[in-house]
Amino acid sequence: MTMLAQRAAALVFAALFPLLGFAAEPQPTHEFSLDNGLKVIVREDHRAPVVVSQLWYKVGSSYETPGQTGLSHALEHLMFKGSRKLGPGEASRILRELGAEENAFTSDDYTAYYQVLARDRLGVALELEADRLASLTLPADEFAREIEVIKEERRLRTDDKPSSQAFERFKAMAYPASGYHTPTIGWMADLQRMTVEELRAWYQAWYAPNNATLVIVGDVSASEVKALAKRYFGAIPKRDVPPAKIPRELAAPGERRITLYLKTQLPSLLMGFNVPGLATAENPRQVHALRLIGTLLDGGYSARLPTRLERGEELVSGASAWYSAYVRGDSLFVLSATPNTQMGKTLEQAEAGLWRELEALKNAPPSADELARVRAQVIADLVYERDSITSQATTIGQLETVGLSWKLIDQELAELEAVTPDDIQQAARTFFNRDRLSVAHVLPEESRDE
Repeated sequence: MTMLAQRAAALVFAALFPLLGFAAEPQPTHEFSLDNGLKVIVREDHRAPVVVSQLWYKVGSSYETPGQTGLSHALEHLMFKGSRKLGPGEASRILRELGAEENAFTSDDYTAYYQVLARDRLGVALELEADRLASLTLPADEFAREIEVIKEERRLRTDDKPSSQAFERFKAMAYPASGYHTPTIGWMADLQRMTVEELRAWYQAWYAPNNATLVIVGDVSASEVKALAKRYFGAIPKRDVPPAKIPRELAAPGERRITLYLKTQLPSLLMGFNVPGLATAENPRQVHALRLIGTLLDGGYSARLPTRLERGEELVSGASAWYSAYVRGDSLFVLSATPNTQMGKTLEQAEAGLWRELEALKNAPPSADELARVRAQVIADLVYERDSITSQATTIGQLETVGLSWKLIDQELAELEAVTPDDIQQAARTFFNRDRLSVAHVLPEESRDE
């Protein structure tokens, strides 16, 4: 490392030192389970009299089967439509009157419901959450109205949005063996034939306390949360839950390609490589290396893709890379690019440029200077992100629900620190090959006949 680089790295880590010191001292976190199997994780953060409550269920679109897609997301919508105690929307009205923020989200691996509110109102949030876990009514008339809302959501967010439509088709191709090829919102044909009876069966199958994790972060103690959890959730009986196998992919599915003609003005490119997630990796260090590679390629102005392909060669007008490690099964490392059409560049040239950058990683490890900069950036982003109680709760819930441990939230900085330049090179050599590759070329509709 040059003297200048040493001084630069020293300045970076000096700036980060107070943050790293804060992160290196884990906040008090407590874990316990009720007799009915509900896992509860409480993380204390006493900086403000606020608390976030999240209830996570181990069910999402990767649990669904062909012909019955979109059930998890549709059920999320119907969870706001009334229980035996409360009519449609009443729980949300109560929370609004308390000044609470609430919502829910569904993904491939989980469905979660959350409230952010004053610490002395936590009992109300838990009472309402337990009520719909125990006694959701799923009225047929509410389902009939809400399924039309969901269809319209699909039209707006996917069918009428070329980038989302392209990624949905790309993802369906990139995951040939696992349930990750299923869109979270479901295929339109399945939404059109979904019945309320199917949703009731889905609710009965998966919405059990022994298939859920309650995460509380904020100005609370473990003892008060335990008392509230027992009071509101303790009487809900556990139930048998269907077995859920980890979504695994083929080790080497073979190169796959698709060309899409959509209502877009500019051509674009998607490339994806089948890779493990943290839950399926034989060597966790490879996963953390992939996380750093994502930032090395696409981590701001000084990253390789904008520096070399965008400003250097003027080959692309934009490029990106991303990878999700916290999934229940195998994952995907994705790159995207838009060729610089003003300079006459093509999709084929953009794809070749991305390959050059991947081959460069395979041929030579990054310098110690570059890796230090990338690592500092990733760690800084994590530390700042975890300053939020909602972010802390979401990370804990995600880790637990995909089969990992919440304790990783306090370990991952050390895991990232342990990655070496050689680890980066080895991960690139292992995963960036054509047997793992999926490619989508997205072109404007009018170019179909050219």
